[in-house]
Amino acid sequence: MDFETIKIIQGYAYWFLTIVLVIALYSYIIHMYRSEKRGEKDYEKYGRLALDDELTQAPIDPHQKNIKREESK
Repeated sequence: MDFETIKIIQGYAYWFLTIVLVIALYSYIIHMYRSEKRGEKDYEKYGRLALDDELTQAPIDPHQKNIKREESK
């Protein structure tokens, strides 16, 4: 392969990867927005986690294994 051909392929690959990553980013943002509107997750709690983190605090979301064990007892 010629050096110019490799540069052209590299340029197209760069733009293709950039477009794919932008689509993935916007898809993730839309997913987060929709799940917060439906009430499935509250991302405000996760945003405050870094500021209000203490060892004595309760977990934000309980583990699913603990919930299933409590229901079966």
